[in-house]
Amino acid sequence: MGNYGIDLKKHHVKNSNRTSPKSDNVYLALLVKLYRFLARRTDAKFNKVVLKRLFMSRVNRPPVSLSRVVRSVKGNNTVVVVGTVTDDSRLLEVPKLSVAALHFTKTVKARILKAGGECLTLDQLALRAPTGANTILIRGAKNAREAAKHFGFGPHKNKKPYVRSEGRKFERARGKRSSRGFKV
Repeated sequence: MGNYGIDLKKHHVKNSNRTSPKSDNVYLALLVKLYRFLARRTDAKFNKVVLKRLFMSRVNRPPVSLSRVVRSVKGNNTVVVVGTVTDDSRLLEVPKLSVAALHFTKTVKARILKAGGECLTLDQLALRAPTGANTILIRGAKNAREAAKHFGFGPHKNKKPYVRSEGRKFERARGKRSSRGFKV
């Protein structure tokens, strides 16, 4: 018997993973070119992960607060964020840090530099650690966005409803007061 039948299930199925960033930012394109080279020429998994994250949409590159960076640092390693590092006013003292990221807010950059630390770009990091040695790669919470509170709606999921209006007369009765069914 010959080989009969073909795998029709896989026919015309596109690979859904990104192979390049959707953005036409020229600086991002240069970083992609650099990390594509490093991912190919080095055995380090670090470069492959960074490259994959450079392809991601902005929603999937959530910001990382300074306090999270401080929490994750160990020894004199460089903390790497493929995204934005933002300031955290609740953090009173900033230790000496070495952070590499796509973008820093103005205040966080000033605070890190004032503490004697350094803010690196990802291309500077590639020169310093082409294999990702002595680095800690972190990312922010993806579901911290307000929009994520609405996703996965259903009974007993405790998800946030999309309310048409937030006035006195809207969604203020059942479930909000004990005289009208129940109160949460």
